[in-house]
Amino acid sequence: MMRNGASKPIDNNPSDDICPVCKSNRYLNPSLQFLINPECYHKMCSTCVDRIFTSGPASCPVPYCGKTLRKKGFHKAFFGDLKVEREVDIRKRVGAVFNRRQDEFETLLDYNNYLDDVECLIFDLVQGTKEEKIKAEERLKAYRESNMGDIEENRRTGLEEIEMEKRREKAEKEAARQRRLAVLREEEEEKLDVAKSKRDVLERLANTDEDANKITQQAQNIILKKSSARRTLAESAESNGSARDPGLTLRGLKKKEAPVAEKPYDPFGGVDLTPSRYVLQDDYDNEWLSNAKSDIRHMAGGYSLQEYYARTMFEAFSGLGVFIEDEVAGRSLPAAPASVGTAAAVEASTGKMKIEHKMELDDVF
Repeated sequence: MMRNGASKPIDNNPSDDICPVCKSNRYLNPSLQFLINPECYHKMCSTCVDRIFTSGPASCPVPYCGKTLRKKGFHKAFFGDLKVEREVDIRKRVGAVFNRRQDEFETLLDYNNYLDDVECLIFDLVQGTKEEKIKAEERLKAYRESNMGDIEENRRTGLEEIEMEKRREKAEKEAARQRRLAVLREEEEEKLDVAKSKRDVLERLANTDEDANKITQQAQNIILKKSSARRTLAESAESNGSARDPGLTLRGLKKKEAPVAEKPYDPFGGVDLTPSRYVLQDDYDNEWLSNAKSDIRHMAGGYSLQEYYARTMFEAFSGLGVFIEDEVAGRSLPAAPASVGTAAAVEASTGKMKIEHKMELDDVF
């Protein structure tokens, strides 16, 4: 029983230590080494590999396999689980073909769709049925043949990036080593300066009648000045090191910029909703609201007077910047039909036209 919720350890399968061909056991032969071939991933000992495949390609000796294997294809498994080993090998093989880069796509969505297609292809090769694996292999082969130029170019670009990264790491290690040596030299120089200062202080105390505190203070000031001068010289040498020693720098690198602090999420996309024509106050004197402020029945349901103030003021000032006459003058109004105009003129001349003004007010409460 494992404590603290630890996972149950994986039991070693005894068959993993036995060669399926010669039945050699690792218990009796501790130096026994097992090899696998990516064609079928059947494990067998190195002795059987040398005995069967040294003379040339041969069929896999594991029953019901029959795949043709070559000795150069055998290697030692990196993972204990051969399923993981097989998936890693498939991902390497597919990644060597589908090696497109993000800057080759117009949008991030297209790049993500490309990655999704690659993952679907890998899934078919790893977990698919026999028909799905055959279709996936055909698709992989067709893509390799039709995009050979782009695949080779991206492969070279990837190698150049790896080489550039190695050079950068090497330069950083060399710069760190130089900094460590500079620190050691500075410490050694400081020790020598302190020892020299002590000797000078003792000589001045023995040969002169000056104040001992004054002599000691002067010696300490000299040590501090020398230390600051060395630091300034080291900083200037580090900043100008690229000009004196171009072998330790890499050209074409982007300048390092401080990361921008992430701003809080704004649902309005940066639009400023602060009113510009009025200032919203915390409270207004209104006889309609006097009862609502003191009556708990209005506030118990979650009603907010601040929302009412904001909405009312917005509605009151929302039309101040709209000039209807200017908008109407800039466009031509459609002409009314003659019959409608005549009927209106007759009603107006006889005084039978009735003009009604209707106002509807909604009570907030």
